[in-house]
Amino acid sequence: MTLPTQATDTKNMTIFSPQNLNELAKRLTNAMPSDIHFLKSDLEKTFHAILQSSLSKLNLVSREEFEVQQALLARLRAQLEQLESKVTDLETLSTQAEENQ
Repeated sequence: MTLPTQATDTKNMTIFSPQNLNELAKRLTNAMPSDIHFLKSDLEKTFHAILQSSLSKLNLVSREEFEVQQALLARLRAQLEQLESKVTDLETLSTQAEENQ
């Protein structure tokens, strides 16, 4: 199950969708034996709190933030390749100038 994330602030970049956490907490509660379903509400709240706490510690980023960083990295790689090419060209020119002297 993939849980989408939303960026909220710079300190804690992700909070999982409350709907997804509620759904997962309900699924966990429903998986419990039927003779303890009288605790359903308490279990759901406890599961939700545990999931929220545990998932927030994973330090994940949203898909949007990931894609922004991926695009930035691609641009930086392209710039680096251009600079490496220029350096190679300059080194070649320098070597040729030294040989001609």
